[in-house]
Amino acid sequence: MPSALSIDLRERVVAALADGASCHGAAARFGVSVSSASRWAARVRQEGQVAPRARGDRRSQAIEAQADLIRAISERAPQLFLHELCDALAAQGVQTSTSGLSRFFARHGITRKKGLSTRLSRSGRT
Repeated sequence: MPSALSIDLRERVVAALADGASCHGAAARFGVSVSSASRWAARVRQEGQVAPRARGDRRSQAIEAQADLIRAISERAPQLFLHELCDALAAQGVQTSTSGLSRFFARHGITRKKGLSTRLSRSGRT
């Protein structure tokens, strides 16, 4: 994911807009999109700042609230695949995705590798 544009550039665009430039003119002058210029100006009017908002996983708090349930189900049936675990959680009323569960297990250092009960590969080294 690309990084956010600098605060200095954002402030210069907003200052140009405050001096009477149009969004299209300021965007062309500083080489940013028109939508970015208008969003930055709106953010200054509403929040008083142009700093970029925090990025990252915003849904992890919802799944962390169900950590005990997820651990209990995964310990009870460690052979479940992530999509099967999603289905088991949905039966309990918890909606999540396989990628959300994967990030949950990575955050908690829980590995979900299958043991020796899986079939060995004929073509590759084991």
